[in-house]
Amino acid sequence: MASGGCMKVIKYFLFLFNLLFFVIGAVILGFGVWVLVDKTSFVAILHNSSSYLWIGSYILITVGAVTMIIGFLGCIGAVNEVRCLLGLYSTFLLLILLAQIAAGVLIYVYRGRLKTEVSDIAHELIVHYNPKDDMNKTAEDTWDYIQHNLQCCGWTDYHNWTENIHLNGSHDVYPCSCVTNQTESPHDFCNATSNNLYHKGCMNEVENWVQDNLGIILGVCVGVGITEV
Repeated sequence: MASGGCMKVIKYFLFLFNLLFFVIGAVILGFGVWVLVDKTSFVAILHNSSSYLWIGSYILITVGAVTMIIGFLGCIGAVNEVRCLLGLYSTFLLLILLAQIAAGVLIYVYRGRLKTEVSDIAHELIVHYNPKDDMNKTAEDTWDYIQHNLQCCGWTDYHNWTENIHLNGSHDVYPCSCVTNQTESPHDFCNATSNNLYHKGCMNEVENWVQDNLGIILGVCVGVGITEV
């Protein structure tokens, strides 16, 4: 009798554990999808330029989907005590653990290269920025959104804008999103002096954003990995 009660407790514990696993998988998958479709953060600027971003997004989506499958199989196997499902569950569990280890190693190995690539993309955007050009409107609107909301200007600082090919080295015309207390549309050029520009560059702000979001995902993955072990 006691043995039967103990087995019931174990069965329901496994069900709850795998339900949590399913939810964690949904969170990881959702983050991967968000990276692909987001249009209001620095991610939008990287979409057409960074292969690492695309690869990372699809890795997250794959890991999230597989984790959800693992959780689902675990729930069914625990409730119905289906041995073949529990065996399949164990195999998937091992695969997802290996994928998490591989993802962690890749992030660590390529972190410097990713930072360089992001800087190159930002510099290229600043050089060719033109609010009148609809060909690159999404990336330029996103850059204006970042400068306006993070109260920063340029990549390292506002001097970067003297390299813009449409401003011809001007020191008194900048994107309106760089101007403090501006009342005009942020998606245009404005006359301004250094006294009414945001002085800090956007590099540190973007790096903080990346680190915060990577921290969340790595934290979830570490938590899942510890739970799996």
